[in-house]
Amino acid sequence: MNDKLNNYLNGVFAPYDGVKSVTELKADLLSDLQERFHELKAEGKDDETAFEMTIASIGDIEQTVQEVANLSRSLERQVVTNLSASNLVKSDFAGVIAHKGKFEGSALPGSDFTGADLTGSTFASSDVREAIFDQANLTDCNFSTLDLSHASFHKSILVRTNISKSGLDGAKFKDVKLTDVKLTMNDLRKTIFENCIFDGVEFKSSDLGGVCFDGQTFIGVKFDKSALNNVSFKDATLKNVSFPVSVLSKKYYRAIKTICFDGAMMDKLTYAALKGMDADLSKVTVI
Repeated sequence: MNDKLNNYLNGVFAPYDGVKSVTELKADLLSDLQERFHELKAEGKDDETAFEMTIASIGDIEQTVQEVANLSRSLERQVVTNLSASNLVKSDFAGVIAHKGKFEGSALPGSDFTGADLTGSTFASSDVREAIFDQANLTDCNFSTLDLSHASFHKSILVRTNISKSGLDGAKFKDVKLTDVKLTMNDLRKTIFENCIFDGVEFKSSDLGGVCFDGQTFIGVKFDKSALNNVSFKDATLKNVSFPVSVLSKKYYRAIKTICFDGAMMDKLTYAALKGMDADLSKVTVI
């Protein structure tokens, strides 16, 4: 009967030969099935009945095996995706899946990541100038201390993405919804934002001087200790947006007065916060 149980499992596991975690699961499962079979026999069941009851006791094993195999393959793929300290100028990564990939300290200028799923990956200390991240999934990615100048982010997925201490001259974010993204200690004066939605984004200790946010949407955004001289929010929508600083100095008040809010719409709390800082809200609509 052990051969019969073994043959049954061989049939179930055949599509997953070579997947390490599935092989381990198969060995464990065979041991459990044998134990269960002997228990049923000890209760007086005949071989065929005990076999049928043993198999029935493990439920939908094919679905379980498939889930374990998918997870295992994903993990094995992650182990392979370590391209740190590599010279990969103008490389083609379009459409790849590289969860928690490591691209640290690598030369990646001009590389194409269009449509790639890079969830949880890190590009710390790399050269990513002119790289293309259009439609790429950059959820939980780490872009810190690197050169992102003239990189392209068109319809990219940015969720909890960390961008800090990086060069972003000429980098372009177009048709992007940024959700809970943190932009910390960046010089964004020459960064381009077009038709973006900022939801829960935090700009911290960054220089936004002269940045154009015209017609874009800000929900729960925090401009924390950031330079805002001559920033334009024409026709933008602002809800629950805050501008916290440790000390409201005369310099900060003067900077607030240089911001253009003409045609903007904002909720009462955002309006009140800006009004308290003497911002020019003469052409703002309160919603």
